[in-house]
Amino acid sequence: MLRPSRRELLRTSALGFGWLALADLLAAAEPAPAPRTAGALDPLAPRTPHFKPRAKRVIFLFMHGGPSQVDTFDYKPKLVADDGKPLPFPKPRVVSSATGSLLKSPFAFKQHGQSGAWVSELFPHVAGRADDLCFIKSMHGSNSRHGGALLELHTGSDTFVRPSMGSWITYGLGTENRDLPGYVTICPTLTHGGANNYSSAFLPAMYQATPLGNSGTPSSQVTVPFVKGTTSPAQQRLELDLLADLERQRMSASDAAVEGRIQSFEMAFRMQNAAPAVQDLSKETAETHKLYGIDDKATENFGRQCLIARRFAEAGVRFVQCTHSYKWDQHDNLKRDHTNNAREVDKPIAGLLTDLKRRGLLKDTLVIWGGEFGRTPVAQGKDGRDHNPHGFTMFLTGGGVKAGFSHGLTDDYGYFATEDKVHIHDLHATILYLLGLDHERLTYRHAGRDFRLTDVHGTVVEELLA
Repeated sequence: MLRPSRRELLRTSALGFGWLALADLLAAAEPAPAPRTAGALDPLAPRTPHFKPRAKRVIFLFMHGGPSQVDTFDYKPKLVADDGKPLPFPKPRVVSSATGSLLKSPFAFKQHGQSGAWVSELFPHVAGRADDLCFIKSMHGSNSRHGGALLELHTGSDTFVRPSMGSWITYGLGTENRDLPGYVTICPTLTHGGANNYSSAFLPAMYQATPLGNSGTPSSQVTVPFVKGTTSPAQQRLELDLLADLERQRMSASDAAVEGRIQSFEMAFRMQNAAPAVQDLSKETAETHKLYGIDDKATENFGRQCLIARRFAEAGVRFVQCTHSYKWDQHDNLKRDHTNNAREVDKPIAGLLTDLKRRGLLKDTLVIWGGEFGRTPVAQGKDGRDHNPHGFTMFLTGGGVKAGFSHGLTDDYGYFATEDKVHIHDLHATILYLLGLDHERLTYRHAGRDFRLTDVHGTVVEELLA
C-alpha cells in the first residue's frame, strides 16, 4: 500500500486540523477563574473557608508500605479460629501475587479505654490514647500497587499527575504564618510517585510542599534547604526589590509564572529567620524529648519528625506530613518487621497526640494515620501478607472528628470493606469539610476544565463528625 502524499494527507485530515484549532479557540475564550479574595500578589495569605471549620491544620502520619489492618486495629476472632483454612469466598480478580490460606495474627489484641477499642500489642502507647481516636475500618482504594496507591492517597488520582492533598488545602486556605511555607513534608519518599506525591502539579508553584530531607535522611539532619543566605539581610532586600521591579516592568499583568518566582524568592527571604527557629529542638524540655521517644535510638528518628511537625503546626503551617518510609511492606517476615516498625512509631505518635492535647492544639488540629492500603488476611509465603486495597484501617483524631469511635466494618476475616465503606475520595471530601472547604467548590481551571481533589467523586462521611 502506497503512503499518502503530503497534499493527500492534508486534504483528508483537514477536518481534524479544524477541530484542533476550534478546541484551542474555545479554551482561550473561556473566562478566567474568579479572583482570589487574598489577591494574586499574596498567594499564601490566609483565606476565608467556605463555612465554619472544625480544624485549622493537618498533620498526616504516613506509614509507607501498607500496615496490616488485621495485625494492628481490626481484630478478627474468626481469622484466629480458621487459621490455615482456605478463604471461604473468592479472592479479588486482580491480585499482586499468589497467596495461600488464612493466616491468623501473631499479635494479641486487647480492648482499651472507655470506648473498648481493640488494639494489638504492637501499639501499647497508641492504645493509651484509644479514647481520642476515630477509626475508619472500611477504607478501600482503587489500586493494589504501591505507586498508584500512593498517588491516589496523596492526590486523588492513581493514573494522572494531579495536585497533592496538601497543595489543595494550602490553595484553599493559605497559611497562618507568612514567614513559613503553607505545606511541609518531612523525610518524604523518593519512590512510588516520588515528588508527585507532594507536588502542586498545575496549581501555582507556591502551593507545593517544602521537603525537609527525604526518606534517606535521618530526621536529625533535615532542614529547609538553602535557608541561610550568604549576604546580609539589607543587601538581600535591595536585590529582591530590584529584581521584582525589573521583572514586573517587563511582564504582562497575567504572567503568573514570573509572579510565582518573585513570591518564592520573597518566601525564602522571610524563612531565613523563622525556619531555623522552628526546627531547633534544643529549646524543648528533656521531658518533651522523652515523651516523643527522642531519648531512645529505636524511636528517635520518627520521634524527631513528630516533634518537628508539632512545632511547624503550632507556628501556623497549614499541612505537615511525616513519613515512615518504606518499611511496612511485609510480604514475608511479618511478625519480625511489623514488630520493629510499630516500635519505631508507637511512642512518637502517642507522644504527639499527648503533646497536642495538653497544648490545646488537638481540638483544631486534624491528625491522620495510615498507609496506602492494608494487607491480606491470607498468607503469602510462610509469614507474610500481600497488598490489600479492598479493606483496611486508618484513624483520625482531633480537628472535629468523634473521639473513641469506630466507623465501618470489613468481613469476618478482614479482606473486604463490607459496611459503611469509605473510599479514598470520601476521605478527601471529609478532610476538606473538616477544614471548612466544600470539595465540590474547591476547584482550579486547567486545560479547559475545572479540577478538584475528589475529581467527580467523593461524599463527606458525616458519621465521623463530632
